[in-house]
Amino acid sequence: MSGTIAEFDLIRRYFAVHAPQHPYNPLGIGDDCALLNVPAGYQLAVTTDTMVENVHFFADVDPESLGHKLLAVNLSDLAAMGAEPFAVTLALTLPATDESWLQAFSRGFMALARQYGVDLVGGDTTSGPLTLSVQAMGVVPEGRALLRSGAQAGDAVYVTGQLGNAGLGLKIKQGYDCNRPDLALQCFNKPQPRIEQGLALRGIANACIDISDGLAADLGHILEQSGVGARLQWERLPLSAQVQEYVERSNDWRMPLTAGDDYELCFTVPADFAGQLPGGSIQVGTIEAEPGLRVERAGVTEIFEAKGYEHFS
Repeated sequence: MSGTIAEFDLIRRYFAVHAPQHPYNPLGIGDDCALLNVPAGYQLAVTTDTMVENVHFFADVDPESLGHKLLAVNLSDLAAMGAEPFAVTLALTLPATDESWLQAFSRGFMALARQYGVDLVGGDTTSGPLTLSVQAMGVVPEGRALLRSGAQAGDAVYVTGQLGNAGLGLKIKQGYDCNRPDLALQCFNKPQPRIEQGLALRGIANACIDISDGLAADLGHILEQSGVGARLQWERLPLSAQVQEYVERSNDWRMPLTAGDDYELCFTVPADFAGQLPGGSIQVGTIEAEPGLRVERAGVTEIFEAKGYEHFS
């Protein structure tokens, strides 16, 4: 990157040109703090994610896709809580100010923000290794947030969408030869937060989480916090033709269970609500009283242990 655009010119030119869209945000960018209105009877849900070059994304990433993904991963956290997003803050640490990079990045970021009626209400810019942080805020009616701790024995385990596409996209970036790479690369570069599905699961799901570190690891968080176990049927996993082809070629059947960056939802639902689920929900297993995660594949059941990515391990 290169350039000398001043900090406040950067903010004004690329991020402060959009007036607030949401009634919960009475004040735009420009003051020392944002002012947020949280309506009576609602709770504020807040999440923060940071992405670092060469840790979370490649140095040659398309900046428009990066802007989209940075916001998407935060909105996905709100979706997993059943929260309606309305405001975000953005902190940019930049090695230099490249105006073409900033224009593309802000285009991807703000397009997704407009799609969900989300306002950028503040943030910070500074100089240093390329690091991007977002804090996202949403509202959920009191007592109706989707938590990780409510799964009960007998619940069915569901996921939205397909699994493993983003993991395959990463493998393609690392050199795997895929005949039809477009879907996998799209899922890896520009995930879609499942906001509508999360809202639809209020009052239906006992527990919910977004799949950022892989189904096995993220379902494991639900199992741990709920004090239960689960059994997954591998053959029920919703896989694209490209992921199925990868599994057949590599015999790496664990990949759809362990690959991250899908940002689909995993949730548990009592049998009584099975007919009320949002479209695209696929049952992949069942919650059991016995602790641990068991995967049944080709008639054989095995204990499955998977940990998510650990930055300091």
